[in-house]
Amino acid sequence: MKANTLLFLMAILLGVSYCAQPATDADYGNPPAEGFNQEESDEQAIAIADEVMEAMGGRAAWDATRYIQWTFFGRRTLLWDKETGNVRIELPADSTVYLVNIFDKTGKVQLKGTDISATDSLDQYLEQGESIWINDAYWLVMPYKLKDSGVTLKYIGQDTMQGGAPADVLQLTFQEVGRTPDNKYLVYVDKEDRLVKQWQFFGNYQDPEPRFTTPWQDYQQQGAIMLSGDRGRSKLTDIAVLESVPEGAFTSLAPIE
Repeated sequence: MKANTLLFLMAILLGVSYCAQPATDADYGNPPAEGFNQEESDEQAIAIADEVMEAMGGRAAWDATRYIQWTFFGRRTLLWDKETGNVRIELPADSTVYLVNIFDKTGKVQLKGTDISATDSLDQYLEQGESIWINDAYWLVMPYKLKDSGVTLKYIGQDTMQGGAPADVLQLTFQEVGRTPDNKYLVYVDKEDRLVKQWQFFGNYQDPEPRFTTPWQDYQQQGAIMLSGDRGRSKLTDIAVLESVPEGAFTSLAPIE
């Protein structure tokens, strides 16, 4: 007999009410994505990645989050349906809109006000839209992807961030994933609250010095998860977790309300 059923029957006998408890992150865990390089990743790095996930709201909350919206450095606005893979990207400066499904690579494109969905160049621009999403989403949700497919995770040690606070440093390298698999990141996890507070980007994993170092600041509760938009001189703005989206958001090139 299952434990929940036994407790329910006991509650009836005792004349008290009983409600099954929802699954917690301890039950849910933080399983790696298929293709995560578990064998070559450090146990300590994996444990810290799990702490980061918990500090950000937990894996169950992340998986249950469906619609995320944000504006990337003031240049373009994205709306992402995590469940279906649909993405809407709007560049208002030149009336360009990408509607692309990152799972099946289908969609529509309006290029500088002209619908090119029926032209031979559609696939080229759908790939461009997907590349934009890969880049812009990583700048927003990277802490949730520390155990992503193709990632090898290493614990580098302790260091001090630009603001002077101590951090545990994780190294992310990649195997045959994304548009730029030779990249490397160093991710700084705050010793106190276990949130990612800084990252460094290396164009090639063999580079001795990073191309840039930026903070991850101004975490805000969005729905059931935490997201940060402050990257120092540049900002991700209009960040929101949505329960629903306007009709036609992922099918119509017309402006959405």
